[in-house]
Amino acid sequence: MEVKAKKALGQHFLTDLPTAQRIADTISESELAKACGSEKGAEWGALPVVEIGPGMGVLTDFLVADGRDVTAIEIDHESVEYLGKYKKDIKVKEGDFLRLDLNEIAEGEIALIGNYPYNISSQIFFRALEYKEKIPVIAGMLQKEVAERICSKPGSKVYGILSVLLQAWYDCEYLFTVEPGVFSPPPKVRSGVLRLTRNGRVELGVDEKKFKTVVKTAFGQRRKTLRNSLAGMITPGSPLLEDAILKERPERLSVEQFIFLTKALG
Repeated sequence: MEVKAKKALGQHFLTDLPTAQRIADTISESELAKACGSEKGAEWGALPVVEIGPGMGVLTDFLVADGRDVTAIEIDHESVEYLGKYKKDIKVKEGDFLRLDLNEIAEGEIALIGNYPYNISSQIFFRALEYKEKIPVIAGMLQKEVAERICSKPGSKVYGILSVLLQAWYDCEYLFTVEPGVFSPPPKVRSGVLRLTRNGRVELGVDEKKFKTVVKTAFGQRRKTLRNSLAGMITPGSPLLEDAILKERPERLSVEQFIFLTKALG
């Protein structure tokens, strides 16, 4: 039995086993120890794993082989039937990750991983951010441009909303590039593998909803200076009007500067 890739679900099944092994290794104890230190490596490398979009379980097999407790979330009923028949050592939850409550899927902290569907990968990361206290580690593969955007630094042309919001809470690493030929069917774009690990930030010091609003509003008109893009949020006579930060464009600001800006907007 094979599962047919469905264009409507953005499915491109990974077929190359060495690549699947490399992706699984991104959340192994040894690799996390290199990235975060031995203590975090041991802690996070033993976490239960939630895999998004396992398809026929190529990546899943390597996660299980590493001794992890794996729960797979799959929206495609045909894949769910396949996994239920051939992958007896995992738990399978049929449903849309964007609509499920992760607290009902797994207790405590988890590591999140997947070969994420290109068409909703950004939405998946925004959704994962809602569970940042539950997910200290996120890894996996998505469209190269999106992976690069998430990991980009201030000053980059691709630095944007997702970069700032995720980097406020995670250290983001772009790990390696994957070519189209290792998929069935091959996508028209290259893929990138990344890893996100929770940084030491406990709180922003500002209202999180307002922080998101400031970031999204600023990048909503990214070609304009902050003085123009945030004009509707600045109180007349505010001391902020004299600050040089308003002369900048949003892609120049660090997470800390966006936090400062949110505070200054009152």
